[in-house]
Amino acid sequence: MRLIKAAAAFAVMATFAAPQTALAQDAPPNAVGVQGTLLSVSAEGKSEARPDMATINLGVTTEGQTAQAALQENARRMTALTQALRRAGIAERDIQTSNVSVFPQQQYRENQTPLITGYQANNTVTAKIRNVNNVGRVIDAAVGAGGNTIHGVSFSHADPDAQLDLARRAAIAEARRRAELYASALNMRVVRIVAVQEGGGYSPPFPVAYERAAAQDMAMAPPTPVAPGEIETRVSVSVTFELR
Repeated sequence: MRLIKAAAAFAVMATFAAPQTALAQDAPPNAVGVQGTLLSVSAEGKSEARPDMATINLGVTTEGQTAQAALQENARRMTALTQALRRAGIAERDIQTSNVSVFPQQQYRENQTPLITGYQANNTVTAKIRNVNNVGRVIDAAVGAGGNTIHGVSFSHADPDAQLDLARRAAIAEARRRAELYASALNMRVVRIVAVQEGGGYSPPFPVAYERAAAQDMAMAPPTPVAPGEIETRVSVSVTFELR
């Protein structure tokens, strides 16, 4: 279900038979020759729609007595994880390594040099899921294959411009509606649009907190529930109308 909303503010500026040069300084460039009243409306349009793409950050953390041992075990399990992602329907182009690290684990002792007790290796990938209905299944497949770190899920639109265009139309429609309302209240009519300026659009990713620290047997468990909700996309415009 898609909802479209809008809000607006306005300002009215009367124009008279002022010299052309003075008018050009105070009014928009396209307002040359305006004989009536300028009405400036700032409107916001909103589009709310269910996301159709998800991005998840997941990987493997392993430990070993040496850096090499920790990294080798990590590589083995990470290979299994990426293979599981592909079997779950994630294309190779949608899997990208985002972090690889190895660092010592230290035991701190009073007045002594820290003692290295082992090493920890981390490998993390960012995966794009182009069917949001599969997010839970992908998470379960990754954990079942040895993944033990999952850091949140973010939802977005594969084509954000389409949602921005809906919000733009809503913003312009609201600006026009307000202009007609004010013109009627002033016993005038809207003659033309003098200028339009877009203030910017915003369609943020929708984050969902999710973290699992250890793999577990999920053969009989239901898929991990994930709710995509809806994403709000907003656009603001400033429109100047001529009223007579």
